[in-house]
Amino acid sequence: MELDGRVAVVTGGTRGVGAGIARAFLAAGARVVVCARRPPDEPVEAAGREAEFRSVDLRAAQAVEAFLAGVVESYGHLDVLVNNAGGTPYRLLADGGPERHARVIELNLLAPLNAALAAHPHLKRARGSIVMIGSVSGTRPSPGTAAYGAAKAGLENLTRSMAVEWAPEVRVNTLVLGMVRTELSHLHYGDEDGLAAVARTIPAGRMARPSDIGDAAVFLASDRAAYVNGASLLVHGGGERPAFLDAANANKSEAEGN
Repeated sequence: MELDGRVAVVTGGTRGVGAGIARAFLAAGARVVVCARRPPDEPVEAAGREAEFRSVDLRAAQAVEAFLAGVVESYGHLDVLVNNAGGTPYRLLADGGPERHARVIELNLLAPLNAALAAHPHLKRARGSIVMIGSVSGTRPSPGTAAYGAAKAGLENLTRSMAVEWAPEVRVNTLVLGMVRTELSHLHYGDEDGLAAVARTIPAGRMARPSDIGDAAVFLASDRAAYVNGASLLVHGGGERPAFLDAANANKSEAEGN
């Protein structure tokens, strides 16, 4: 199996995208530790195996160092860190004070930085890799989630710098995600009609599944990606159809014009 015997930590791996990543790593043969502040509602399992849960506040640098040292003490080594934990509520810039926006940046940029720094000596010994979970929000305007978009843009730049500084011992790459359907999608896109309408805007015709993201993360962590470093892999189903194409009344097919 591609990650047989490897030890992987997936932050925020108890639900949604993180749980999908953890399951993909389990299926690929890795031993997986997931972390969050609260335990999952049900075990994260795949291929007859279960991820271990450990509680940690990823915004507390010393706690993260102790957590990763504990993983290495238990398992002997650390091969992969997936910095997945993050997110944001919808909040227009003028509707939130500086502290609220700063907390979003702390969770989505500073926490991955701290985790990567704490993991670096362990990964260096194992010649391992880091997979950052980015977002298309960091590559385009992100109204309503501006601080999140800014943090994700910073995360991509951070990844490229880490990749240069830490090569060749540690590879660092980013998965740039589009829209993913999870148990929390209704908070962002609405009811089933809203979810279906959003899915129709994606060239692939659907949102990503957490397993799609997990498979891409396994690739970046595996030896198949041994020469992939400092890369940003877009996992967005083709992206977003430019709005001007639908707004324009030129270059329409006859079927579209009727």
